[in-house]
Amino acid sequence: MTYDLIKPLLFKLEAENAHCLTELSLRVLNAVFPSALSFLAHNYIINDESLKQDILGLEFSNPVGLAGGFDKNATMIKPLSTLGFGFLEFGTFTPKAQKGNEKPRLFRLSEQESLQNAMGFNNQGGDKIALRLAKIYPFVLPLGANIGKNATSEEALKDYLDLLKNFRDLCDYFTINISSPNTKNLRNLQNDEFLTTLLEEALKITSKPILIKIAPDMKIKNALKLCENAIEKGAKGFIIANTSVDYSLLSNNRTFGGISGKLITEKNGTFFEQLAKELFRKTILIASGGIDSGELAYERIKKGASLVQIYTALVFKGPSLVKKINENLSFLLRRDGFANISEAVGVDLK
Repeated sequence: MTYDLIKPLLFKLEAENAHCLTELSLRVLNAVFPSALSFLAHNYIINDESLKQDILGLEFSNPVGLAGGFDKNATMIKPLSTLGFGFLEFGTFTPKAQKGNEKPRLFRLSEQESLQNAMGFNNQGGDKIALRLAKIYPFVLPLGANIGKNATSEEALKDYLDLLKNFRDLCDYFTINISSPNTKNLRNLQNDEFLTTLLEEALKITSKPILIKIAPDMKIKNALKLCENAIEKGAKGFIIANTSVDYSLLSNNRTFGGISGKLITEKNGTFFEQLAKELFRKTILIASGGIDSGELAYERIKKGASLVQIYTALVFKGPSLVKKINENLSFLLRRDGFANISEAVGVDLK
């Protein structure tokens, strides 16, 4: 059964319920029908030398990763690995379990192939997620732990440091999420003082690469200053960027939550390009936001992205999207005379 047949049924459900059903289905496949995972892997995974890279001391079979937010509790890592991703990011999760914001909190914007979410870091908490990771790590793909603070916590620094301690042997890199719009005052942590203290203490705890995920709504000069300071303090890279709160992009009356998908393709692309002009060669850049094709992924790669992440596009285009992006990237590299994708990274800036 193709996704084109399943999609209308899923879209009859509320968006969050559809996501829960997808999670349940993948977990059932993993637990009850492991042979189905072999079938998925055979159909979706591409083994292409031109797409392989060594970055941050890790081996990436291709540059397409899953963004944080899809697998908050690390329940789908094995089945997701069969869809052809080059790396997976689980979370955002917090030290203590929390329910997140009131429902409904996830909305499809179908005509624009976008989502608006106000989830609020709903997750099962670090202890339960750590037990789950301990059963499968080390894993066949690089795994990133996307970490955040509890909504009611007054000790944001302690929340992040506790998760760094508890997951330093359960992941390959960390993503510090201080840019979600759905936890009150979280974006206020996008400042030099907090990041300096966090990174200084983090480097005492772990040698795993630490990435910072920033918001596309920051002023360029502020974002650049933040990133340059973070590089000096030990950050290894940046995910550019998170969801947007630019509600002028919407035709509805909802002025809450974060926007993802095609509506922010141009916004996040421009934001990435402006930062990459200054940050390329200084650090690792991962492009995120509105990427739904090989052409868009290639565009961000040529402008300085070593890797890209997708999420919302999966909802609208289905699991075969990862394979299609990688196949298209392989074609575009050959067309332009590149033997390996690393040769194309930042070529527009050289």
